[in-house]
Amino acid sequence: MNESQAAAAPGRPKQGQPPSGAVSHTKWANVGASSLPGALPKQGQPPRGASFDTPCVPCPELVEGSGRTEDSGAKRTNVGARNLWLVRHAQPLIAPGVCYGQLDVPADVDATAVCARALAKILPPGINVMCSPLQRCEQLAHVLIGLQPDLSYRTDPRLKEMDFGQWEGQRWDDIGAQAIDAWVADFGRHRPGGGESVGQFMQRVAAAWDETASAADTPTLWITHAGVIRAATLLHGGQCQIASSAQWPAAAPQFGSWVQLTTP
Repeated sequence: MNESQAAAAPGRPKQGQPPSGAVSHTKWANVGASSLPGALPKQGQPPRGASFDTPCVPCPELVEGSGRTEDSGAKRTNVGARNLWLVRHAQPLIAPGVCYGQLDVPADVDATAVCARALAKILPPGINVMCSPLQRCEQLAHVLIGLQPDLSYRTDPRLKEMDFGQWEGQRWDDIGAQAIDAWVADFGRHRPGGGESVGQFMQRVAAAWDETASAADTPTLWITHAGVIRAATLLHGGQCQIASSAQWPAAAPQFGSWVQLTTP
């Protein structure tokens, strides 16, 4: 759910790549990049990907601190986000193997410009642009608006990456196997680093999803993060909460790439 492109350590899954899971009704597009593979985490290794948070009504919510999950396979109706574009920010300027979610790091300037130029060629006129307030996403929004002055954007904190609390800025090796295993063992409710649980993260993203879906005839672009994009693919497939890391989607656009959700 975190997005680091490089592996946290030799043999570890790459940060930003969650455990294998279903991705439904998506059409992937990219700037010269393919979707990322996923694999189940091994002992002491972080699950690939992670981040969620938004109310998922009418689905039963994860019951935090109760030691149980109500209807962990809960489904929601497909809201038909056929006009929703989800773009991932460009390569962030951070060392390989570092945990970052809401850590506010900048993105590579040149890579951001490449992504913005590619988007400007294909986005429909007047598209509604929503952006994570983290600078690596706002950089892309600013460049895109410069290329398409008819557009404007607004930031939405619900589009931030998952919050990893005290893990933010630490190397995965330093976080340690015991802490990571505790997260994987209770994937939906555990709050890694004291930050945000996957259940909370899913609820947050679902709130933004529902708002966007209520205006489904208006094309919308989210400038966001890998975890948010994975959460959106689950919501699009009708699933609003997960209990196991195995349910987390395996694929997400690479840095500076995007996905367009289409109804079947």
